[in-house]
Amino acid sequence: MQQIIQLIHDNDWGEIRINEPLAAHTTWKIGGPADLLILPSGEEAMIGIVALLHKHGVSWTALGRGSNMLVSDHGIRGVVLKPGTGLDYARFEDHLVHAGAAHSFIKLSVLAGKAGLTGLEFAGGIPGTVGGAVYMNAGAHGSDVSRILHYADIVLGTGELVRYDKEQMKFAYRHSILQEQGGVVVRAGFALEAGDRKEIAAAMASYKDRRMRTQPLKMASAGSVFRNPPGDHAARIIEEAGLKGMTCGGAQISEQHANFIVNIGQATAEDVLTLIGQTQRIIKERYGIELVPEVLVVGER
Repeated sequence: MQQIIQLIHDNDWGEIRINEPLAAHTTWKIGGPADLLILPSGEEAMIGIVALLHKHGVSWTALGRGSNMLVSDHGIRGVVLKPGTGLDYARFEDHLVHAGAAHSFIKLSVLAGKAGLTGLEFAGGIPGTVGGAVYMNAGAHGSDVSRILHYADIVLGTGELVRYDKEQMKFAYRHSILQEQGGVVVRAGFALEAGDRKEIAAAMASYKDRRMRTQPLKMASAGSVFRNPPGDHAARIIEEAGLKGMTCGGAQISEQHANFIVNIGQATAEDVLTLIGQTQRIIKERYGIELVPEVLVVGER
């Protein structure tokens, strides 16, 4: 690993942190240390680092803002790659928006609205990065990334840079091909349409008001924990079962939104996993419904 650290340093490919606690890099504020956390300084740096890791047989995990991820209490072995400031950019070209993987998805929706472009309003409450949103096909309010993606530039596990269009991404509900084959997004292009700035702003304000009223935005969480079953809502089912407020250690099913698990104080990954398992078991026993988590669970168990 020392040789890898030296080569990354020599090539000025980004910041390196050893045994970095990942609780500081997830919205749940949960997670043990990464052997090595690297913040690549740009696209070429990401390509070089991934190729280097491939050459030396070192495993790696991509991390954005950690808004849809549960990291094990034991952390992640190998390398964690977190796109750095060199990939935090947005550029508008007519109706096409090019954004780096590290750019805030919420901020991108705001910028698009101010530019009079419609299509990204749904992203105004998704607290992740562009890269993470593409990886998970993030969505809300009846729309998702698959509706607007024009292309995604991806560094594969070998270090090869490829460009996938919407069809090649094989999008499904909270799913993309990257969850099957691996790879890390470095840039994405979104095809938007001209719209009325006032109407866009009004829609985003309405979505924000709804979130403020229904979601525990001031508490550490990862957003929705379970996928919505076909034709229903996980939150409705969990609330009907009377599970709001149920706790395990420092983790609690939110009293405000039943599909959120919040960190009420020093929650561990095991607390959250236990609460997820208990919820699944109770819902299965009472209603015969299989609740499927949409959060990614990563790290050493």
